Amino acid sequence: MRHLFSTRLRIILVLAVLITAGLSVLSGLTSQSIPDLVIQGFLAPFRAAGSALTDAAEKYFSYMFRYEALAAENEVLTARIAEMEDVARQADAVSRENTRLRQALNFLSTHEDYVAVDAYIISWSSTDWSNTLTLNRGTNAGVAENMCVITANGEVVGLVTEVGPNYSIVKTVLDSTLEISTNIATSGYNGMVKGGYISGNETLLRMDYLPSSSIIRNKDQVVTSGSTVYPRGLIVGSVVDAGFEETGVAKYALLEAAADIRSLEQVFIITEYTTDITE
Repeated sequence: MRHLFSTRLRIILVLAVLITAGLSVLSGLTSQSIPDLVIQGFLAPFRAAGSALTDAAEKYFSYMFRYEALAAENEVLTARIAEMEDVARQADAVSRENTRLRQALNFLSTHEDYVAVDAYIISWSSTDWSNTLTLNRGTNAGVAENMCVITANGEVVGLVTEVGPNYSIVKTVLDSTLEISTNIATSGYNGMVKGGYISGNETLLRMDYLPSSSIIRNKDQVVTSGSTVYPRGLIVGSVVDAGFEETGVAKYALLEAAADIRSLEQVFIITEYTTDITE
């Protein structure tokens, strides 16, 4: 036991001598005292750890500052994109309006006796039996009940049934209670058109009271026959099918409405026109 202790002691003394000698040599080479070298050696791991933490902190704060800058830039870009999209939507709306106004001008130029007021649709209402639109024009713009409403191309939209100072309600051609006196343009056969509300084909119209001997062809155009409510020759729809009524005495025709009611934005109300027809 005493021998083992002596051996360990010798080893420790030898290591101490070697470390001291090494520190002496290093001190001579670096011009630093041995205590300084000891302290530096002791602090080296802590300095390395501190340096690593400093680097990590710098990277973190750099990332945070960069993230905030990117977030601010993204917010600005998002606002600009929204503004550009809004401008684009407004440009599209103006373009569509200009197209409709040109079409209406062309149509009205061939009907010099028409006086019309333009109006925008502000709401829709549709049930199993009725179909109406609310417009942003009323008595202040010269609109009255029983005035015909058309598209820019002269397609029948419906009839004004209620009016306020700055609004009006239009019963559309899809409404099953609205009846329009019409004829087939190519043959002259007369009939009465109203919303058919056929299951699965709610946008189709039905033309009744056609002669049983009438020859009806698909795509035949159906127009207003003229009255004190509807000017003559306005487009109502085109034939897509035909058949006999249940009694077999008369025929009927199914029509596709000329006006795409569900996609309308702007319409025109005919406030005045010349007619020699009385109801």
